[in-house]
Order: sequence, then structure tokens, then C-alpha cells
Amino acid sequence: MNEFRFPDAFLTALNEVHMDPAFLFRKSGLPPDLCSPGDWKISTEQFFRLWYTLGEVSDDPALGLKMGTLNPRPHAIVAAQHARTFGDALRDLARSTMLFCFSQHMRIVKTEDECSIEFSGALLNEAAPALFLDSAFALALEMGRRGTQHPLHPLRVELTRTARGQEIQEAHYGCRVRFKARRNAILFRTSDLELPFATYNAELLATLSPQLDGEIELLKAQLTTSSRAKWVLKRLLGRQHTPVHAVAKMLGMSSRTLQRRITEESSSFRQLLSDARRELARVYLQHPSLEFSNIATLLHYEDPNSFLRAFRAWEGVTPTEWRTMQRLGSE
Repeated sequence: MNEFRFPDAFLTALNEVHMDPAFLFRKSGLPPDLCSPGDWKISTEQFFRLWYTLGEVSDDPALGLKMGTLNPRPHAIVAAQHARTFGDALRDLARSTMLFCFSQHMRIVKTEDECSIEFSGALLNEAAPALFLDSAFALALEMGRRGTQHPLHPLRVELTRTARGQEIQEAHYGCRVRFKARRNAILFRTSDLELPFATYNAELLATLSPQLDGEIELLKAQLTTSSRAKWVLKRLLGRQHTPVHAVAKMLGMSSRTLQRRITEESSSFRQLLSDARRELARVYLQHPSLEFSNIATLLHYEDPNSFLRAFRAWEGVTPTEWRTMQRLGSE
């Protein structure tokens, strides 16, 4: 699933930080209708482009942090704000990401001492838009601080990008921020998950949680087996090899069943892998500093030339030409 409902909260946040949405969409080369009221759909590639452009036109290194500390209104986020504990709130927040960016799922990874909040897919590596990550991690922290009504501090924040505004970042989070890390993540103590929320509202959750569950189930029901398999492929690419049995396991079925269902939908595992790589390549190429060799590795190609040949077959142009076309289209 490469398109999702455009998050109205993004437009609200832009207005709150005095950024003209129409200007940002125009600068990004996107349809201006997207920033007007309506049930619009946007692709992951387009959404990332907005965040990249926002980073280019703003000289405020704290912009993403500011957007993440605003008071969001979507009912999925409101439900998280009124959870029983910080851990429950993070789980609700992770579930809500499925509604606005299905291919970039937020996940919670726990060990005995640490709990990391990170994303799958393109947001886990250096292709991630910096301001998006700042906003997402700041939102998770702000939700914990408001819910517990205590000055909650993470153990650390890990970012794959080079250092920029480190003092501002560390002052906001109240912990060390490690740049040029191997992943993008915000880490808390595992014990923090049990912190109770003073804002816990069982009655409100009884109303909002079924609504959120219903929206997620409706979204899943609209997905074909091929769409779900491609979603898994996009989550796994760049982290590990993606044989069919690994995808089948994540979907809770046998390799034979997965391949049979994909065939019934007039596709193949090889085609889905190619489609997943193509969609991610278009996202990665939006990042101006990401080298082709890095992209080839993230897409699990053996060498950059294999990626270059595949991209020319997909788009009819080289990655360099495609980047130039995108830049000219947004001017």
C-alpha cells in the first residue's frame, strides 16, 4: 500500500509554526489541492518530499521538535494521551501510525533494561527526513511527559544523520543524542513503560479504542495478500535478506500458501520485490546526500551497477537524471 490518507495534523502543525502549507506544497512540486480540506491520498514518496523540503526552506534546527510538542487532535493520538501507562500510550501511538503511513510502521523493541522506539522501512536509516524523526520522537516524549506529569527523560536518542543542533536536541530531550548511529531510535528505560498516566481516562478509551481498532481492521481488509507482502518487503529491505519464507513467516502463513495467493492475484514474489525496491528507491532519491552506493545497499543489491540498471528499467532514466527532473519540477 503506497498511498494513505493525508494527515490533517500535519497541516495544523505547519500553521502552528507559521509555515505556509501552500508554499511548501508548491516548493515540493505537489498538487496544491492536498493542502485544502478533503479526503486526499498521498504516497510515502510525496510525504517524505514534504519533510525534506521543509528542512531545506527552514533554518530552524528545532522546527521538528516544536512540531512534535504541539497538542495533536486526531482521535488515535488522543487515545494514546489518555492511556493507562506510558507503555500503553506508546503501543497506541504505534498502532496509529498504520493509519497515516502504513509502509513506515513504528515499533517498540524491549530488552530487560531498555526500550527503543523506532520505525521500519526507510525511516530506520539515513534516508529518513530529519524533521519527521524529530517530530515523531518529540511527540512520543511529550506524550509521556504530559501523561505522567513528570519531567520524563529518555536514556538516549540515536540518529543516523550528521550532527546539527546537538545542544538544542540534548536540551530538549534531556539526554545524550548520538549522531551517525546505525539506526534512528529514541530509547527509554524499560521500567518507564510502567509509569502511570495521571491523564488516564477509561471512559474516553472505551469510546475511542474501538473506533481506532475498526479503522485499522478496515484498512487491513482492503489490502490484498500481494499488498501485505510488499509492505513486509519494504520493512525488511536494508536490514536483512528477504527470501519468501521470511515474508511468509511475518504474514503468518507458509511459503507455499503465500506464493499461491500472490499468483492468484496475477503477481509474483519477484515482481513484488521489484515493486518494493522501486518505491523505496524513489523515496531514497529524494534525500539529496544519499549516494547511489548507499541506496544499492539499502535495497539489498549486490553492487551499485545492479541498482542503476534496475532503476533505468523502471523509470527510463538514470537516478541522476531522475533527481534532476524532480528538482526542476519543484522550482
